[in-house]
Formats: sequence, C-alpha cells, structure tokens
Amino acid sequence: MNFDGKPIRTPLCSICGHPAVEQFKPFCSARCANVDLARWLGGTYAIPGGAVDDDEDGDPVFETPPPRDEERR
Repeated sequence: MNFDGKPIRTPLCSICGHPAVEQFKPFCSARCANVDLARWLGGTYAIPGGAVDDDEDGDPVFETPPPRDEERR
C-alpha cells in the first residue's frame, strides 16, 4: 500500500500479461524479453520513416536526362 492507502499497481509484462519482475522490467522473464527482441529483429515491429533514396548515402538520386534533339538523329 502507498501513503494514500491504495494498493501499489505492479506493471504487467507487455508480452504475456504476468506481473513484471524488476530484473527483466518491463517484462516478467528473460523469455519474454527475448520474444520482444526477436520481434524487433524480425521486423514485426517497425518505426515508420520517410522515403530513402536508392543509394542511401544522403545524396539525391538523379535520373538520366532524355537525349537532346541532336543526339536523337
């Protein structure tokens, strides 16, 4: 109980719903922590971002301009 006389709420594991354990917070066990990590690494969770250019170095990607009239002949 806290100072108000209300019970202290224990956070729940976001994977299985069991009470979280201090050692593995916010999870209840190493297993649930590993499940969460596997979801991140497997791409289940994703943070949306902006479009990235093809070469991903930050430089803009330019398309090849159409040939000029002299080159078409």
